[in-house]
Amino acid sequence: MNKKRPVNLDLQTIKLPITAITSILHRVTGVALFFGAIFAVYLLGLSLESEAGFAAASDLMNNSFLAKLIAWGLVSALLYHFVAGVKHLVMDLGHCEELESGKQAAKVTLIVAGVLVLLAGVWIW
Repeated sequence: MNKKRPVNLDLQTIKLPITAITSILHRVTGVALFFGAIFAVYLLGLSLESEAGFAAASDLMNNSFLAKLIAWGLVSALLYHFVAGVKHLVMDLGHCEELESGKQAAKVTLIVAGVLVLLAGVWIW
């Protein structure tokens, strides 16, 4: 073991490359989708149980700031996860595997997902 190598355990001083940030966001949005599905299934179940349940679900989505925020978060996570997944599929085909092209693909992923998230916010609100 190399004892002369510096060890930096202060995570706040480490600058992550953009490829690492997109990878971490892909994992975080996957977890968010898992837990956000609970809200989506609840809302779907409520809307399907009766006419009154549908009215309650509709009222919740039309009048509750928190419900709209959760829905926007869920749709945003889905959109980012989808765009990052497409990037991974492109990489699986042998493209954008080099350092520079990987950085460019990560930037494109963030830009495309950001635009889609903003459009989703306009659509939901």
